[in-house]
Amino acid sequence: MTADTHSPVRISPLAGWDPRLPEGLSARELPFLTQLTLRVTPGSAAAAAVEEYLGYALPGACRAHLDAEIKALWLGPDEWLLVAPAGRADELTAGLRSAFGEEFATVTDTSAQRTVLALSGPLLPEILAQGCALDLAPGRADAGACHTTLLAQAGVTLVVREAGPRAVWLLVRSSFAGYVGAWLADACTEYAGAP
Repeated sequence: MTADTHSPVRISPLAGWDPRLPEGLSARELPFLTQLTLRVTPGSAAAAAVEEYLGYALPGACRAHLDAEIKALWLGPDEWLLVAPAGRADELTAGLRSAFGEEFATVTDTSAQRTVLALSGPLLPEILAQGCALDLAPGRADAGACHTTLLAQAGVTLVVREAGPRAVWLLVRSSFAGYVGAWLADACTEYAGAP
């Protein structure tokens, strides 16, 4: 008997997802991004150490810091989601824990919990409005806005990457990714002939 030396194959929650979308909207999955949940008290020595490690201040309520390789999304009064390229979880977890040392803070790898949908295009506000209660009318959603909300009754974190909104990330739990993908394709059907 020989040992199995093959690495496990990772399959993204939306593997093979290729919806028919109108020209005014593009969508793609960004699978396997590193996602770390950080819990730290704002203004504490631990928060200062984390900010020094990251090279920027943690964003305030309903905001995201997007201008770095490691993005920080505000999730609650003492909670952030750090998003980085795939394969960085161990390195970043160790670096953050070393930074805050004995100060009270926690960092947990939650990369497998969610996947990310990157959406963009001029139809984006209209399509999202069909299933989201946030006011995403043109000019109302500025870059860096970050909200945990419902989209078609599925919990998502919506991050505005370009004002308008012209580009967003939807962070959705892996178990709901297929549902959100199907809802998005269905929400686009009336725009099939749109320019």
